[in-house]
Amino acid sequence: MNAFIAFFKKEMLESIRTYKFYILAVVFVLFGFMNPIIAKVMPDLLGSLLPDGMTITLSEPTAIDAWGQFFKNGSQMGIMILVIMFSGIMANEFAKGTLVNILTKGMARPTVIFSKLTAASIQWTMSYLLCTMITYVYTAYFWTMSGVENLFVSLFGLWIFGELMIAFVILGGILFKNLYGSLLFTGGLVLVMTILSIFPQTSPFNPVTLSTMNVALLTDGYEVSKFLSASLVAFVGLIVSIFISVVVFNKKQI
Repeated sequence: MNAFIAFFKKEMLESIRTYKFYILAVVFVLFGFMNPIIAKVMPDLLGSLLPDGMTITLSEPTAIDAWGQFFKNGSQMGIMILVIMFSGIMANEFAKGTLVNILTKGMARPTVIFSKLTAASIQWTMSYLLCTMITYVYTAYFWTMSGVENLFVSLFGLWIFGELMIAFVILGGILFKNLYGSLLFTGGLVLVMTILSIFPQTSPFNPVTLSTMNVALLTDGYEVSKFLSASLVAFVGLIVSIFISVVVFNKKQI
């Protein structure tokens, strides 16, 4: 336990010193402010860009539009930034050879993985919560929350999808020992899931559903049971990825 805490502190300190945590948090804080503001000004902005004499009728923005911006930014740029920020979480250790001294002094290899997973998960969760709270406060200020259904389930789905991405990045780093391999591995798995999403019958079992069907869930246009099934598959995928990471890392030559 002491080894876990010590390595966890080292990971958190490293993220702070390299500004990774600050960058991730600032990006999601900006998203938090942008989501409701963009939804609020978008009709006026579009109207100002139209040529003279041309008019279009746009519906008044609502809380759904603000949360639509939240899930659009979070599932696209947000997840991409998360993967990029942590793509070197294991790969850099192999490249720099920093694990040799730690492991030869008796630290268990699984401790390294669980410490890194915990540190990355805390940073992701804190950044995500900041974005969620800011979006919620400003959305509630501009509009009422009437018509917004299943918000917690939708928020949870995107969060667990981010956790799955962290697990993929760790596994990719262990398998290929370099940053590019980690990125390509994670991107490849997301691509496979995206291709599978073309077939509607895979939706309840496809984790990518957690980043694409959020707004539909908010408007009762998607079944909660299917979304929860995809969340369960994502959680199982997270556990399996970490299990494989431990098995491979135990056999890996440093």
